[in-house]
Amino acid sequence: MKICVMTLGCKVNKYESDALIYNLRLQGYDATDKLGVADIFVINTCAVTKEAEKKSRQMIARCRKFNPKAKIFVCGCASQHNKEQFVEKGVDFVSGVAGKIKIASHLASHSKRLWALPKEYEDDMIAEPSRMRAYIKIQDGCNNFCSYCIIPYLRGRSRSRPIISILNEVALLPEDIKEIVLTGINVTDYKIDGTPALLTLLEQLDPFGKRLRLSSMEESLVSEEFVAGVHKLKNFCPHFHLSLQSGSASVLKRMNRKYTPEEFLQSVQRIRKYFPLAGITTDVIVGFPGETDDEFEETVAFIKKVKFSSLHIFQYSERTGTVASKTMKDLPASIKQKRFERLEEVKKQLQLEFFKKVKSAHVLVEEKEGDYFVGYSENYIKCYISSKEDLIGKILPVKIGKPYGEGVYAKIGG
Repeated sequence: MKICVMTLGCKVNKYESDALIYNLRLQGYDATDKLGVADIFVINTCAVTKEAEKKSRQMIARCRKFNPKAKIFVCGCASQHNKEQFVEKGVDFVSGVAGKIKIASHLASHSKRLWALPKEYEDDMIAEPSRMRAYIKIQDGCNNFCSYCIIPYLRGRSRSRPIISILNEVALLPEDIKEIVLTGINVTDYKIDGTPALLTLLEQLDPFGKRLRLSSMEESLVSEEFVAGVHKLKNFCPHFHLSLQSGSASVLKRMNRKYTPEEFLQSVQRIRKYFPLAGITTDVIVGFPGETDDEFEETVAFIKKVKFSSLHIFQYSERTGTVASKTMKDLPASIKQKRFERLEEVKKQLQLEFFKKVKSAHVLVEEKEGDYFVGYSENYIKCYISSKEDLIGKILPVKIGKPYGEGVYAKIGG
């Protein structure tokens, strides 16, 4: 039986889908993440924006084009948010965020119920890694309740994976896995016995000899102790994706973000004290309800002041059930689009400035795109390398060259 597992949204979703595929293969099923003809389709949905939820619904039609008679199973954040939008499309099975791995045992089921969100970390998933990189989920849920975000209501409260479970998964990774990316809904909140412990986890992972990278994190993580601690590690990649969302103090307050621009800048300065060439990327929401022209200009000025290496820019998307949706008036789409385009230009300039600063790096080569081998440096610059030799899977010293594509040309050599 052929089963196709399709994933929308974040790297946590991807990890959970990969774990489901691995579990299905262990049971003898032909499971894949490549969309094609299949007997069963599993759609792991996303609800972080209206557009993500729309794409989750559209995936049903895409799957049916390959096999109109196939069973369709739906799980994830969008079905947790509103399962009826999938039930009315005639799918065979609907669950939510909890118990995704259980789907492997319910292939003959026609259930349309959501399992209760767990209070403890669901430690029943291990994903089969890709050839060079392994995403390791260490945490789930979120306690922040930002006024624009629906995820805490869908994923539940923050809960951390036992450290022994993480270490055991890493110990079983094949030797050709060169990099580990720690992921979760809020990795900043990783705890051991209720105590913040992300640095402790990284210290225990460092001896495995694989590059260590963190996914998105909060400004509150960046204490002097934390940055000094990771600076001592041999394998830590100096790429910090710090979620900003806005550079305006008044907008941050309405967002229920628990820091000021000044505090955020201090965290960035701490990072650069120890890692002068760190890649510091961020998320920014444009067009948050009530955002004035002056507040937007504050954000633009602050972004330029911080000198991020890159930006992930999002237009505000109202999510039913959040504080913002209940109490704040949305802005016109035209204003959001203009501000998005303005920040896209700022992003391009900041990227070019960062590329000029970095003279050399070490790149994990992951794939080939056209005539070039492609991979990322430790500070997350996408590098394009020309070579007649197969470089995939190697970590190579390179000299950074001129901008190209989504990154830079790079030449092998220290």
